[in-house]
Amino acid sequence: MPNTKARVQTTIDFPRKKSHRSCKAPPTLSKDSPSPKGPPLSPRKRLGGENLCNIAQYLQCSPSKQKKENQPVTPSTPRGRKLEFGLSPLKRSPRELDVLADKLPERTPFSVHKGDETPRSTARCPPVGLHKKKDLWYQQTKQVLNTAIPDRILAREVETKAVTHFLLDHVCGEKPGSLYISGAPGTGKTACLNRILTDLKERLGASASIFINCMSLRNSQTIFRTIADELYGKGKLKCVGKDFAKRLARKLTCQGPMVLLVLDEMDQLDSKAQDVLYTIFEWPHLTDSRLVLIGIANMLDLTDRILPRLQARPTCKPQLLNFAPYTREQIVAIVQDRLSQVPGESVLESAAVQFCARKVSSVSGDVRKALDVCRRAVEIVESDARSQATVKSKSPVKALCSPGPKKVGLPHISQVISEVYGDRMTSRSGSECFPLQQKLLVCSLLLLLRPSKVKEVTLGKLHDAYSKVCRSQQMSGADQSECLSLCSLLESRGIVWLKQSKEARLTKVGLKIEEEDVEHALHDQALTGNILQKGLQCF
Repeated sequence: MPNTKARVQTTIDFPRKKSHRSCKAPPTLSKDSPSPKGPPLSPRKRLGGENLCNIAQYLQCSPSKQKKENQPVTPSTPRGRKLEFGLSPLKRSPRELDVLADKLPERTPFSVHKGDETPRSTARCPPVGLHKKKDLWYQQTKQVLNTAIPDRILAREVETKAVTHFLLDHVCGEKPGSLYISGAPGTGKTACLNRILTDLKERLGASASIFINCMSLRNSQTIFRTIADELYGKGKLKCVGKDFAKRLARKLTCQGPMVLLVLDEMDQLDSKAQDVLYTIFEWPHLTDSRLVLIGIANMLDLTDRILPRLQARPTCKPQLLNFAPYTREQIVAIVQDRLSQVPGESVLESAAVQFCARKVSSVSGDVRKALDVCRRAVEIVESDARSQATVKSKSPVKALCSPGPKKVGLPHISQVISEVYGDRMTSRSGSECFPLQQKLLVCSLLLLLRPSKVKEVTLGKLHDAYSKVCRSQQMSGADQSECLSLCSLLESRGIVWLKQSKEARLTKVGLKIEEEDVEHALHDQALTGNILQKGLQCF
């Protein structure tokens, strides 16, 4: 008996590793079909009823995961359309595709589907591009109200003619010279010159043009290195100190094409002895010079007050051209010309444009601020329109009742102007008051600027006037270092501006707002009103 048990154990068939290969064959659809001989085939090699993937009733997945070619054919579906669905359209000729298209059933705008209570239709839905069209109106309006260089310069015909005549006479005529353009910020000095240079590019093509914004320079002496990089190539001229100016003078007096040098924000080249400005203004008048210089700055009397030696040499004195601030009519014309570039009805009301132009022209005449105010007002209205559209999104029928965009009116312009040109002399909160020492400093600055046409003073001169005012009122004043700190606080309030210098006493200080606004704010106080009424000479 033990031998029999051992012999039986040797004949036991152990299962294979992959047990699924030894499973029974799956049932077929037909009961009469014979069972396959041999081991079962893999699902990929099965054909007919043995392939479970081709049997609809054995599928366990959801209907959305079934492939179209594996779905059963329903009686409602035409058999011809089912047979042609799986074929690629690239394998048929255009004529066959036309024949198949004619056989397809036509689609109606109202189609009733199983489970739908009402017919499907797109007539109830609002147009998809309705809100996008409104947004496009606002976006196009904001785009034309930018402060970039426009295609045409309005209200500057006289100045454009003068600059064009100067360039043609000196550059094309190979005649060296200099021109100084002055004007308040936002009066179109740089924009007008850039537009003229673009229009005369072909006629000035033989000359070398150099445009430098002096605000980007570290100090005034860096201007010579920057000009040398433009003429020789960056880093090719190896010089130290004042050798740059001498090498440039030799370069500009040798033979070659005319050189047009445009220096924007030229007043930033101010130095202790003004040697930089004197050197640059003397270059066009050297023997055999081929330099044409155009300087741009905000100061009207830069050549008369800062460079008095130019008056002793009339040949070195540049031509002067002043850009006056824009008037109300000119600002209205510029804004309306920008708005006319937007197709359709204007988003800004005419009364709003008139109101904005009147306010800006009375304060500064800066057309860039007028464009910024209008663009900011458009942004406010656009934000309100989007919030309203979000609220009404659940009722698409009501959204069709507003075919046009919401316009910018007087309240929106007034809101922006109050934010931009608010009374910066008063505190924002009622509990906080304007410090007395800062008031006295502003009074001293106003007393220095009021009798003369000068728009800036040095910190040393301002401190002397401030000390006189404090002594007259029997008050203790701050020293020069504390006075500079007070000026920094006033600069943070937006009342004055500072131009730092190596020596604190030479720091330039000027008013950032109109003198009339300062007098109106300070005359309300008894102490400051009395100081302004007496004047600086009484102290």
